[in-house]
Order: sequence, then structure tokens, then C-alpha cells
Amino acid sequence: MMTMRYWLICIIIFVPVLIFGQNYSAQRTSMVQKQIKERGIRDKSVVQAMLSVERHKFVPDRLKHLAYQDRPLPIGHDQTISQPYIVALMTWALNPDKNDKILEVGTGSGYQAAVLAEIVDQVYSVEIVEPLGEKARKTLKNQGYNNVHVRIGDGYKGWKKYAPFDGIIVTCAPSEVPEPLKNQLAEGGRLVIPVGGPVFQELVLYEKKKGKLVKNEISSVRFVPMLDEEGNRY
Repeated sequence: MMTMRYWLICIIIFVPVLIFGQNYSAQRTSMVQKQIKERGIRDKSVVQAMLSVERHKFVPDRLKHLAYQDRPLPIGHDQTISQPYIVALMTWALNPDKNDKILEVGTGSGYQAAVLAEIVDQVYSVEIVEPLGEKARKTLKNQGYNNVHVRIGDGYKGWKKYAPFDGIIVTCAPSEVPEPLKNQLAEGGRLVIPVGGPVFQELVLYEKKKGKLVKNEISSVRFVPMLDEEGNRY
């Protein structure tokens, strides 16, 4: 016969697990409503992607309870996962289409790639920090994102083999737009990139029209710098 003490132990052990396990979905819904839609990003495909991707799966275990807060989080190797609003903003600015082929420079945790993969046909992502790239590849595969292809390498050089790209999104900041990325952008394509100093930058949208890039500034931002293989800033 089960005693009252037995049931109390069950409640203490299992109820918190049920509550917090189910709470990620509620937190994600709240994140999209308060951090994204209420700030003016209402594009259906972007909103749905942000609702679908489980951000807590892309952050370190010790930080999962902070996954849906309005802030970037450290992911190791002096890198961060961008705050949800910035991910949504950059995705919205890229204006991706279902049939697009997108290049991402700076895989990081894999979160931005996953958001893009919810919308477009193929995502090609380059990460210079090998441990991060390998971990992101594994995480993306475990989450079922078979349309994301991760390569370890220098993102400044892009991924020429699969160019041209309908869109390019850069999640680290160079002092100037890399020439290889300009060349690998398809006619009519969009490039979203933070450009500027080592601490603060301007998030910029470039559209390729008749072979030339037309610039539109979006917002002031703060990204980690784009580095070469020796750790020098581009």
C-alpha cells in the first residue's frame, strides 16, 4: 500500500520536471510576442520560424533557464548566441524565400541557421572555430535540420563552391564588407551584415542591383568581431 509520504516524494520529484519541461513552449511563445511581434516584426514566416526553433537546445545546459530572455548568451570560445530580436531582425531584413539558397557566416551555436532552415530550401554555414562548428553540426542534425550544411573554415572567404547565394547573413563583424561575399551574392540577392569597429557596429542591408550593392542601414548593434585563422580582426 502506497503511503502519503510516497505520494509527497513523487510530487516533489516529478511536478517540477513537468512544469519546467512544458514551460519552454510557453516561454518561447511569450518571447515571440513581447520581443519580436511587439517590436514590429510580424512577417509570418519569420514569426513561425522563431516559434518553431527550440532556442534552449542551442545554449549551454547551465544557461537553458535564460534561453528565452531578451539577451545574448555566451556559448564558449568568446562567442555568443545573439538575442532573439536580433536573429528575427536579421532574418526579416534578409527577406528569404522558400526556394532560396542562403549562406551564413558564423555558425556559432547553430540557432540562426536553424531559424533560416525553417524558411528556406538550403542553408550553407561556415564557422571558423572548429569545436563550435562541430557542436552546431551535431545539434542541428539532432534537431532534424538536414538542409543545413556546416563547414569549418574562414567565413570571410564565403563558400565559393555553392555560390551564388540568394542571400548572405553574417553574424560576426568585419571592419568592411568582405569582397568574396560581394562576389558570391546573386543578382537581386541580399546581404545582411554588421560592419564597423570592434565593439559597436551598424547592421546593414545590401541589395545587389545591376552588379552593384545598394546600402540600407538598419540599426546599431554589437557583435563579436570577424577573425581570421590567426585570430586577427578583418
